[in-house]
Formats: sequence, structure tokens, C-alpha cells
Amino acid sequence: MDDIYLTVASEGKDIYKEKMSKFIGFAIPVSDADEAKAEIKRIQNEYHDARHVCWAYMIGADRTQWQLNDNGEPSGTAGKPILGQINSAGVSDVVVVVVRYFGGIKLGTPGLTAAYREAARLAIAAAGTVERQLTRMLEITFPYPSTNEVMKVAKQPGITVLGQTFDCTCSMRLEVPLGRYEEVAGRLSSIDGTSLL
Repeated sequence: MDDIYLTVASEGKDIYKEKMSKFIGFAIPVSDADEAKAEIKRIQNEYHDARHVCWAYMIGADRTQWQLNDNGEPSGTAGKPILGQINSAGVSDVVVVVVRYFGGIKLGTPGLTAAYREAARLAIAAAGTVERQLTRMLEITFPYPSTNEVMKVAKQPGITVLGQTFDCTCSMRLEVPLGRYEEVAGRLSSIDGTSLL
């Protein structure tokens, strides 16, 4: 699995109209299924008067956790095309919700599928995409005299210091790109008196 994956940059919203029906699409960044379900519930509550609130989500860099829902539309006409747009954009850690207000004219199966697909595509485009990097936490302790050597490693690009204490025995929590974890851990453990927790 690659260390870098794509997600939406922010919440995106757009509207698509077809034969007097209005489709309001939302693409929202989420970190897990519970957060995705909470966002779905929020939109369902906000648009409680809508005929349908259909959705799909994809979670994780490995893209193995997903779910979709047609919310009363004919099977496969809403959730599936929404998920299809998530896959086309190659994004994860996202929930896409499409709210439909029925305009009085039936769209038929192909028309519904196309409308949900387009509303989802527009919402994802409005949200924009951003690369995320998989990281791993690294905790160390070290004697105060080794501080300079430890800081040389900790200040390298891509490494984030999450917390640190300086005393007789110092400690530091680092966020390290997954692909560089072994290299960084090896460099730190070779510094006198440094131990990985």
C-alpha cells in the first residue's frame, strides 16, 4: 500500500437540476464510519423535508471500508453512482450525500442514475482534493546531553513533533511518515542513551 492517498480538501456543496428535480450534493471529509454516519444524520435532519437523502462513503487509505444507501430510490440508482464518483475521483475518508427534492416529473432509472452521478461529481469537485500521508507515532526518551542530535533528526522535513519534555531524562513524541519509520527509528536509536518506547 502506498503511503500517500487522496481525500477531499474541505466540505463541498453543489446543486444539479434535472426536469424540475433538485439534487443537492455534499462531499465531506471524515475520519471513520461513525463520523460519516453523523454527517449523514446531520444532513437528513437539515433537509428533513426532502424526498430522498442518498449517500455513500469510503474510509481508509486501503479503500476497503465503504457503504452506500439508495434511501428509497430504485435499487442501484443513487448510492451506487455516488460511490462510483468517489471511486472515479480516487478519494477516501469521505462521505458524499445527495439530497433530492422531487420536481413532479419521473426521471426513470437511467435519468436517476445520471443525476445522482452528476450531483456527486459536482460536490467532490467543489470540495477539491488533497494528498494525505500515512504516518506512525514514534516515542523516545533520551538524556539531556543528546538533545542536539535528537533535534537534528526531529527537524527533518515530514516529521512532526507532537510533544516534548526536557529534564534530566527527556522525551519526545514524533509523527513520522510510514515509509520512513524504520530509517528514523534506526537513526534515533543509534544516539547515545536514546530508547524507543
